Amino acid sequence: MGRVSGRSCIVTGAAQGIGRAIGEALLDEGADVCFADINESKVAAVAEASQDRAAAGGGRVTHSPVDVTDRATVQAMIAHTVDAFGKLDVKFNNAGVNKPMNFLDVTEDNWNFIMGVNGLGCLIGMQEAARQFIRQGTFGKIVNTASVASRQGYDNVAPYCASKWGVVALTQSGARDLAKHDITVTGFAPGVVATEMWEQVDRDLMDIGAAQHPGQAMEEFSSVILKGRVATPADVTGTTTFLASQESDYMTGQIVMIDGGMTLV
Repeated sequence: MGRVSGRSCIVTGAAQGIGRAIGEALLDEGADVCFADINESKVAAVAEASQDRAAAGGGRVTHSPVDVTDRATVQAMIAHTVDAFGKLDVKFNNAGVNKPMNFLDVTEDNWNFIMGVNGLGCLIGMQEAARQFIRQGTFGKIVNTASVASRQGYDNVAPYCASKWGVVALTQSGARDLAKHDITVTGFAPGVVATEMWEQVDRDLMDIGAAQHPGQAMEEFSSVILKGRVATPADVTGTTTFLASQESDYMTGQIVMIDGGMTLV
């Protein structure tokens, strides 16, 4: 029996990177997992590629398209998961975006895009998951993806930092309000993780003149990581599976740092 055997989980932003790794790790430990993403074809391929993993772990797998800023599609994703697995136990609000701009160049469009997905998307995901748990009359868990940028402001990703500070606030606010329904809300804050998102951020930083060569941003960030290297998604998933498991059932309102020692708070 795995740590999350029998638990029905949704992971958003699961077509790649940390989200995909979270879902796969849950399958390895026996969970039923809905991989969800705005890129329907890509997340469908991820779910299909995970069928053997699900069978080996004793769980089931499905997928759903979702735009986390659109409440109707979030509701449809949850309904699909409940239809597939009979219930919902754990909701990972992991979908996130970043688009670096130098501080004085940040536009309203840049701010609204990032805050919409990372902030509003997290809020809607929390609300709709909580409503499902309340309908079921069962214990539920919400797990939010924050960031090292929720503890430290950086000059060329100010809206991203603000959005991830917002995730911390939403985690604490949700924990306080939802405790009466036996719903816990936690989160985790990764540092620099080698994923497709960081590859795009690296290109964006060069475009705005904040980096001169490929890999420079990751090199500079990794120089202050006490562990001496950037993370891989596998460095994160031990903690995310723990947060989905009964081992963390007494935790709520907390953000777990997984940054290799970039920030000591």
